[in-house]
Amino acid sequence: MDWQALALSVQLALATLLVLLPVGVLSARWLARSRSPAKPWLEALVMLPLVLPPTVLGYYLLVSLGAASPLGRWAQDTLGLSLSFNFLGLLLASVVFNIPFMLQPMQRGFEAIPHKLIEAATVNGLSAWATFWRVELPLAWPGVMSAMVLTFVHTLGEFGVVLMVGGSIPGETRTIAIAIYDRVQAFDLHGAHLMSLTLLVFSTLAVVASLWAGRRTPGGAR
Repeated sequence: MDWQALALSVQLALATLLVLLPVGVLSARWLARSRSPAKPWLEALVMLPLVLPPTVLGYYLLVSLGAASPLGRWAQDTLGLSLSFNFLGLLLASVVFNIPFMLQPMQRGFEAIPHKLIEAATVNGLSAWATFWRVELPLAWPGVMSAMVLTFVHTLGEFGVVLMVGGSIPGETRTIAIAIYDRVQAFDLHGAHLMSLTLLVFSTLAVVASLWAGRRTPGGAR
């Protein structure tokens, strides 16, 4: 069992959640309420990581973040940071790749809230922030929980994108999915099986916990 790779994957999943969650909630709420003509185009852009092969997305991210790109050169010259083949590069790639897994369930959760409830809260004197915090977010919480679990579990299993952007550097970019691939390549099927089983059990428990939590919240079924 490659505990170092597992710990790195969990760290990457948590960091991806921390980056995407606040942005995702606000973006999903806007998409759910917006009547903008640009909305279909934005929704299509959000969907793009789902339909692109991971290696294709990983390649373009590598080209965009690499030292030869304008962004990569700026980060290196201005901030002294490399945006590829390190944990920061993995995080940037993971954030981009997980946008649809974070936004879509939350958008559906906000869309399911009857607009009359929001109007009633406004009529009763609640501010926009209070309405969001006390009415909308509790009702959309099952969608938020689903988004968090999907993003976390999906990050644990990412392979193509993280391999393209980060490679397989032990302790820095070798995630559990890449470690499984390396074990298979080395014909260590027992090690690959143990790590795969760990991911399977962990993912199953996460999904069950998400469903249980969704049913215990005001917005969930009882």
